[in-house]
Amino acid sequence: MRARWLGLLVFGVCFGATQAALADDACMDGAKTELEQLYCKTVAEGQGAGLPSPTDFKRNDPRVQALLLRRPAGRIGLDVPDPGASATTEPPRSDDGPAPAGSQDIPAQQGDEPEPTGRLAECRLEGQRITCPQRRYELMENLPNNRLADGALAPENRLGLSPFEGNRNDEEAVRRYLSDAYDRYIPNMVDIGLGANTMSFTEFHNAFHTIEEGGVDFARRMERTFTLLKQDKKTLAVKARYHDELPEDISLCTVINHDIVVCDNVGTNWVFVSPSR
Repeated sequence: MRARWLGLLVFGVCFGATQAALADDACMDGAKTELEQLYCKTVAEGQGAGLPSPTDFKRNDPRVQALLLRRPAGRIGLDVPDPGASATTEPPRSDDGPAPAGSQDIPAQQGDEPEPTGRLAECRLEGQRITCPQRRYELMENLPNNRLADGALAPENRLGLSPFEGNRNDEEAVRRYLSDAYDRYIPNMVDIGLGANTMSFTEFHNAFHTIEEGGVDFARRMERTFTLLKQDKKTLAVKARYHDELPEDISLCTVINHDIVVCDNVGTNWVFVSPSR
């Protein structure tokens, strides 16, 4: 049963399954740039979870490669070279700035960066709670149906993502689209009681490209999956949490909206919600 839930949530996309095989000399031999070499070093040090394959990594332009590497390389003390001024104009999300959608643009609410600046600058991560000067957020678990709002599982409650109408090679357009889509996805998953079974932004980004490249509209597939989740939620029991792991640092967290903060280490996603929501 758990496999069914997780399979639906990640849309059958496998993330990082081949990463263990990348930590070898072949990767470094094929690296032609400093960023490609840093990619190989990062994977070799066991921080390749969530990163694309070497081939897919090379298809991204340097600024996107830098966003991809920023968090995992930083965890092992490696500096990411600046590929140019354009790479610094887009603030990274907490999940390593995944590919074309490596940041979260939340006007006014979030400030300039999702890292511990702006709204999170004075916040503290305390286990299952994020405490800020005037607000706190509690780790969200999956909820039983009797704790959901009326109509949460009704057909009328839709995810409502807009179709992507731009060019998938336009990194900035994809980033803006996925940022907005993710801001709808997370609150809606919380509303149907699945706050502990959400995709990280990296997984969300990877799902977008895999689905669209397969000739399927991402927004339509998301809506269909959301409908299936609601249907299953009516009849299938779901655990409050499937692991006891917690985020290690507030730098892994980013603001979704006034009431929701998401933290992730690429492989695991945590949703924190204000009790006032």
